[in-house]
Amino acid sequence: MQNFTFHNPTRIIFGEGQIAALDTQVPREARVLITCGGGSIKSNGVLAQVQAAFGERASFVFEGIEPNPTYETLMQAVAVARERNIDFLLAVGGGSVIDGTKFIAAALKFNGEPWDILAKQTPVRDAVPFGSVLTLPATGSEMNNGSVVSHRAKGDKLFFTSDATYPLFSVLDPTTTYSLPARQIANGVVDAFVHTVEQYLTYPVDAKVQDRFAEGLLLTLTEVGPQALAEPKNYAVRANLMWTATLALNGLIGAGVPQDWATHMLGHEITALHGLDHAQTLAIVLPAMLTVRKEQKRAKLLQYAERVWNITEGNEDERIDAGIAATRAFFERMTVGTRLRDYKVSGESVATLIAKLEEHGMTALGEHGDVTLEVSRRVYELAV
Repeated sequence: MQNFTFHNPTRIIFGEGQIAALDTQVPREARVLITCGGGSIKSNGVLAQVQAAFGERASFVFEGIEPNPTYETLMQAVAVARERNIDFLLAVGGGSVIDGTKFIAAALKFNGEPWDILAKQTPVRDAVPFGSVLTLPATGSEMNNGSVVSHRAKGDKLFFTSDATYPLFSVLDPTTTYSLPARQIANGVVDAFVHTVEQYLTYPVDAKVQDRFAEGLLLTLTEVGPQALAEPKNYAVRANLMWTATLALNGLIGAGVPQDWATHMLGHEITALHGLDHAQTLAIVLPAMLTVRKEQKRAKLLQYAERVWNITEGNEDERIDAGIAATRAFFERMTVGTRLRDYKVSGESVATLIAKLEEHGMTALGEHGDVTLEVSRRVYELAV
């Protein structure tokens, strides 16, 4: 096991009715900007619960944060926050709203051009305090310090992390997910699955706890994912899905083990160029990535095939191929296509995708730093 430091300061408040706990978590004198996406939190009653919990606190609402939050929209929120003298932010929504709110929180305290936080990785040393009310289990953003933001005009999708951008708290009420469209639930399952894989399917370092924990999350997702589609208002299913997605990327299973994240980097470029959902790009890239790099990942792929998919018959190559095939089949069972052509995207964009990877310095990806542009090209071509 590798050396590590693990620290996660986010308080999790979990369960039905817990939105009312906002009254004890947000300072009474705070001027709060509630950030959200579309109108769903109005129609499903979540916004009303939030505002009821706030009572007499001064609060304002900023709507319109996109599924892939854009710099342009987020800077509008920064302007509103400054105009209203906001000193606390509350993200109400899924990972994109929370990611966007992290950027808003950082930009409000940043001395300089805020895009440099992403494009130049200028360190973020301070941020406006914020919390979240999660309504879509997927990204784990409710319990980590990472954020991904797109710049519409530049065609870029970039990330940043900072110890200053952990949520102070996150409220996880599984009932807020009951009204989600099936597509968002399916995407969330795939997202959480690939988050886990990026920290697990690398190479062995004798980290038994992390491996078993990751495998438990993957097994849970294969069980509750289809159930979440079939039984939208099954509280137990939604509760298990919500907590699994949070644990997939709160830093715990990644502590002391090598991590990959090449699938995410290649997926970001597909979203930026073609506008596909984040999880859709992960479902496209991962099977191709595992196939192209199966020699580097051989030991863990064999472990994955046996422990997650119960594949024990055949020689090593056959078991590895069967494990990759089972992964693809699971994504497709979740109704998420696994090839570019499923989204009417041809191989003609591969050259542009590779050029963007090079522009963003993504030329030595993966746990070994050996995912070169040529390897990425092979992955994209196999994913068509």
